[in-house]
This record gives sequence, structure tokens and C-alpha cells, in this order.
Amino acid sequence: MSRFHTSVVVPPDPSLRRRSAHKWLRTALLIPFLLAAALLGKEVTSQEAGGPILQLTIDGAIGPATVDYIERALETATDRQAHLIVIRMDTPGGLDSAMRDIIKLITSSTVPIATFVAPSGARAASAGTYLLYASHIAAMAPGTNLGAATPVEVAGFSPPGSKEKEKDQPSSDEKGADSSDNAMRRKVVNDAVAYIRGLATLHGRNADWAEKAVREAASLPAEEALALDVVDIVAGGLPDLLKQLDGRDVQVQGKPYALHTAGLTVEPYEPDWRNRLLSVITNPNVAYILLLVGIYGLIFEFANPGAVVPGTVGAICLLLALYAFQLLPINYAGVGLLLLGVALMVGEAFQPSFGILGIGGVIAFLFGSIILMETEAPGFGIDISLIVTFTAISALVFIFVVGMALNARRRPVVSGMEQLVGGEALVLENFSSEGQVSIHSEIWRATTAVPVRKGQPVKVTGIKGLTLQVEPVATAHKESEQ
Repeated sequence: MSRFHTSVVVPPDPSLRRRSAHKWLRTALLIPFLLAAALLGKEVTSQEAGGPILQLTIDGAIGPATVDYIERALETATDRQAHLIVIRMDTPGGLDSAMRDIIKLITSSTVPIATFVAPSGARAASAGTYLLYASHIAAMAPGTNLGAATPVEVAGFSPPGSKEKEKDQPSSDEKGADSSDNAMRRKVVNDAVAYIRGLATLHGRNADWAEKAVREAASLPAEEALALDVVDIVAGGLPDLLKQLDGRDVQVQGKPYALHTAGLTVEPYEPDWRNRLLSVITNPNVAYILLLVGIYGLIFEFANPGAVVPGTVGAICLLLALYAFQLLPINYAGVGLLLLGVALMVGEAFQPSFGILGIGGVIAFLFGSIILMETEAPGFGIDISLIVTFTAISALVFIFVVGMALNARRRPVVSGMEQLVGGEALVLENFSSEGQVSIHSEIWRATTAVPVRKGQPVKVTGIKGLTLQVEPVATAHKESEQ
């Protein structure tokens, strides 16, 4: 018995076909969105990771050159889209004006800035404490310290506590005598306190200790600063700092900024030639030397016109000194006394006054040099040994050397043709207009306006070419008496 198999063909369901087509259509439409999302996610990740990490170095007193260095570094960081700036700092302090300029740059930066007091043994004293408080991240290495942020003496007054404690109950006479001085002291200190408290509030740090650092010149080592919430991190070095910063959120211009420092390249940012030159000439000792060399060069050029070298060197040095003084806190009374001292010493050389002008010049020069810098900020004073040395050199040069040169010029000429003028000659023959005379065992042609006889002594009154102009001695004596 055979079996027959019958196959039944079922026609496709149109609804299934439509669903399959819709599925493929949705998939095709989703692909561009998925690709865009992937690219967007990649872009966000790269923005978070950012560019390189720029490492800056502040080593020494904070001044105009430091401001220029930080400003250029921030411009470079912005152009290169740097992810982070790390400032390795070791400073005793510096100028208040320079410190405030740098703080303005830090607070307006679109790139987060981590200030790192390092290596061990470094410090962030005075102005350095303010910079640490202003930074987005404040970090210190073990064995470092910060503080002593009391404003130093400025313009003849010192803040309370910087030299001696004020009395709790001053007498009425004392109140009347120094009330304006105390008011100025309080004004300066209160301004500094308000400033550093504002910086502390900006980044959520310990504002009470910041005020103590200003009023009492308090200092802290790294570990205590971390415990008191004065700094954010204590790190053993730059690699440790970057490791601790990875994944941390900071506020940059009021907006959250996620730090992703793992694997990023650290690039040192070195000062360029302009910044190095600025750093050299804004050193108060160098600026002082440039000023004096400029003054000396111009004086010697005026005394010896045509020498060229003293005038050229003096003009260049004087212009560099004036540019440096424009950036430094200069007391113009000191500049005036210094110039007066030079003028008096030069006057002593030209018009001897038994030392009165010279002594006055030395005193004015010395006091002018001492008060030339209008600040006691660390690193911005003129070394007293340099002042004494240049005072002695100036007195020696202007009073003795220039004086001896002037005396030498006043002496009669004893060599050359010029020494013949004023000398006596002997007439060798009778002549009324032109003839021969003998002087210093030499025979010269001579002319006269008065007839002379052989053997008659005559006086040489001038030289024209190789011919002497003579006249009888008696006539010359009469003219000198008249």
C-alpha cells in the first residue's frame, strides 16, 4: 500500500511583511543617530580630558617679571586648550601690586590652576599665601609651610603686630600723637584681611586662619594646613599630585570642571628671553646700578664731547633703569636726593669749597639710595653694602679723579707747539715785520707789528702755522698791566 504525501503551500502574511519592513526602516533611521551619539560622546570625553598639563615655576620674590610670566603662560594654556596648569611655587613674598595682578589672572582663568608649594623645604610666605588661597587647587609638599601674610612696612608705617604689639590702653597723649598713623595701619591690615577672606570663601577654605595669618603673621606646616582645611592636598611630588587630582571636581568661574589628569602629558613652560630680561632689570640692585652707570656715562660724555662710548652706554643704561623704575615702587624723593648728591659732588670737583659741597653730596647720595625703594617687600630692597660701595666710588670719582683732571687742565702746557705761547725768544736780526728768533735752542720764523733789534728779548703771543707772532717784552708787560 503506497502512501501519498501532500504538501500545502501557505501564502505569506502581508502584515508580517509590513512589520519586517518597518523594522528595517527603524534600524536604518537609528544608525545615524547612534553614530552621532558615539561621536558626541567621544567629543565630550576629549573635552573632559583636555590638552596637556602646563607646569610653571615661581622661584623667588614675586614682582613685575612674575606677572608677565604668568600672563603669557595663561595665554599659551588657553590657545593650546590645556587641561590644567600647575604652578610649582617657592617664594618669600613680593610686591603687593604684582600679587594682586597675578590673583586677577588666576581668578579670570578658564583653565583650572593648581598651585603646589614644592619641593620639601619650600615656602609660600606673605604674597605666596594669597596666591595659594586664590588658586583652584591649593597643594603642598611635606616639609613646606605657608603664612606670615601680614603686610610689610609701606610708606613709613608698619601694620600692627609686625614690629611690636600695640598697647591695650594707650594714653591720651599717645592717642593724639599717632592716631593718624594707627588709622593707616588698621586700614592696610583690614584691607588685607578682607581680601584674603574673600579668596578663602571663593574656594571654600579656612577663612578664619587666613585672617590670623594676616593679623598675627601665623604660619603652618603642610600637614596642619591640610587638617585645618587651608589647603586641599598634601602630595609627595608632581606625579602624586596628579594622581590625587584625577577625578576631582573644581569650580572654574562658577562652573563645575572635572579633572582627568591620568595619562596626560606634563609640559614645562619656561620664561622667554623677554621675561628673563625683565626679571634681571627689575631686580632693585640691578636697576640701581643701571641708573648710576647711566648718570656717570652722560656726565663723562658731556665733560669730553666726542668720546661716544660713555654717552652711548650711559643712555642705554639710563633708559633701562627708567623702564625698571616704572614697574617698581620708587620713592621719587630718593631719586631727587640721589641726583642732588651727584650734582654736589661734581660741583666740588669744579669749584672746590673745602669739602662742604663734597660732604653734602655724599650725604644726599647715601640717603637718597637708602630710601629709593618705597617698600620692604622681601627681595625688593637695595643691598646696603652696594649702596655704601657706590657712595664711596662716586665720591672718589667725582671729587678726586675729576678734580685732579680739572687741575691738570688748568696747568700751563709744557710740551708741543702750544707750550711756546707765552715764552720768551731772542731776536737774531733786526726786522720790522718778519725775521728770525731763537727759542728753546730752535730757530723760528717770526712776525711782529713793532720793529725789533738783534739781541732784543721778545714774547711769543701766538702761532700761525710754523710762524711765531712776537712782540717786545716791554710792550707785553705794559698790556698785561693795563
